[in-house]
Amino acid sequence: MTSVTGSSRISLRWRVVDIAVASVIGVVSSLIFWAAALLWNVAGSPMEAVVPGLSGLLNGLWLFAGPLAAIIVRKPGAAVYAEVIAAVLEAILGNAWGISTLYIGLVQGIMAEIAFVIFMYRTWNLAVTALSGLLAGIGCWGYTFFTNLQAIDWAGSYGFINLITTIISAVVVAGVLMWYLYIAIAHTGALDRFASGRDVRGITA
Repeated sequence: MTSVTGSSRISLRWRVVDIAVASVIGVVSSLIFWAAALLWNVAGSPMEAVVPGLSGLLNGLWLFAGPLAAIIVRKPGAAVYAEVIAAVLEAILGNAWGISTLYIGLVQGIMAEIAFVIFMYRTWNLAVTALSGLLAGIGCWGYTFFTNLQAIDWAGSYGFINLITTIISAVVVAGVLMWYLYIAIAHTGALDRFASGRDVRGITA
C-alpha cells in the first residue's frame, strides 16, 4: 500500500491521545538516536576512511521520528514535536554533541514538516513521506556543515558525497521504512483512534 489519502478537513486541535502517541514516538526514537550515536562512534570513522563523506549513510537513524509522527498523528507540528522530544531526550541520555542535539533536532523536525505543509496535510502516501525524510536529511546535512564543518568546502567532494549519502539514508530509513512501519502498525488495529489507522483498515469514522 503506497497511498492513504484523507479527504476530511484537517483538525488543528490536538487531542490527549495525539500528544500521548507523538510523545511515545519521541521517547522510543530517542533511545534509537542514542544507540545510533554509539554506532556512529564505532562505525563513523572507518566509513570515512573508506570514502570521505560515506558516514552520511548513518544519518537516517536520527531522522525518522518526525515523518513517523506526522503520518500517524496527522496534526500540524507533529513532526517537529516528535523530533524535538527525541533530540532532547537523546541529549539527556548523553552523546557527543550535547545541547546542540536540540538545535539540529528542531531543524530536522521543521524540514520534515515542510513536506506535509506543501500538501496541506491532505496527502498521506509513500511519496510524501519519502519527501519528508529527504527534506529532513537536507536539514541535517545543512546544519552539520554550517555549524560543525565550516572548515570543509561544502561544495567539494566531501560535501557532495555526504549530501548524497545522507539523502539516500533519509529517504530509505525516515521515508520508506517509516511508511511501511506505519502501515504494519495500523493493520494491527493499534491506530484505530486515528484517521491514519482507520484509513488503512477501511473503517468509517
